[in-house]
Amino acid sequence: MRRPWIVGVLLAGLLLGACGDPASGPEQPPPDPALPTAAPSPTTTTRQRPAASPTAPTAADAAAKAPTVLYLGDSLAMESQKVLGQSLREQVNARYTSAPYPGTTLCDYLEGTGERSLVPPTDKAAALVRSLRPDFVVLQFWGNSWGYTPCMDGITYDKEPATYFKRYEADMKRLSEQIADAGGGRRPRIVWVSQGPDPITPERIRTVNALYAARAAASHDLVADAGRSVSPATARYTWAQYLPCTAYEHNHPSYCTEPGRDRTALHRDDDYLHFCLAPTTSTPKPCPVRSPGIARITREITRVIADHVG
Repeated sequence: MRRPWIVGVLLAGLLLGACGDPASGPEQPPPDPALPTAAPSPTTTTRQRPAASPTAPTAADAAAKAPTVLYLGDSLAMESQKVLGQSLREQVNARYTSAPYPGTTLCDYLEGTGERSLVPPTDKAAALVRSLRPDFVVLQFWGNSWGYTPCMDGITYDKEPATYFKRYEADMKRLSEQIADAGGGRRPRIVWVSQGPDPITPERIRTVNALYAARAAASHDLVADAGRSVSPATARYTWAQYLPCTAYEHNHPSYCTEPGRDRTALHRDDDYLHFCLAPTTSTPKPCPVRSPGIARITREITRVIADHVG
């Protein structure tokens, strides 16, 4: 395992370098061998359906049950967005849209932040909810604790932890309310994605995840504990670069990177935060290679949505 002080100095570059503007033309990742090939576009799409038969549901029935899913977040969402879209389309026939931005946090998606935000007005959470009318809004944020985005007003975890958590909790509430108001009589359910371990500030992640759980309970929303899927089985908040291969990874060997040692890589040697196993580039984009950590995270998000469809 790498020493935290080594990876810590890489944080700023990694957060900006692992992902990019969703308007860019990202490379299409290889298809998941467990899933049929999905449409390449990350914007709203629907899968082609076979003609109805006397014993099969009609196309109208299928469309009525197909959820519309909106995925927002930071660099973790940027690297995962195509894999999640493929998984949701194939597993629940979802109509899917993603609009992640690297280096962001919750306040960037709030309406009213103006030039202090890294997200343009058209991609604010409420604006997208009004235009897309999603059934689910998936929010995946590591917690931007180091003050990159202007909308955090310079509040950082290392200097002001109590202020940081108070502000983060307030932004969660405001974002939930803006999404609910934008949905009107058809309020989407928010899926808060819990985060995996952080070797630099493990207690910060523990508290952020607790805030997600509390907000979901208060708003009758959902939590996808994706962070647990990239944590050791007996140590939820202990960071690990490698974990034992799961049954899914054994059945799909391209996701078990070291079968001889019965373990798979979640992170690159030079990036403790992200889960894409491809090198970072100057033009950020969704992950272009199969990456076990991304597959684990997106499978858990998909499972939670599938359990609440209909």
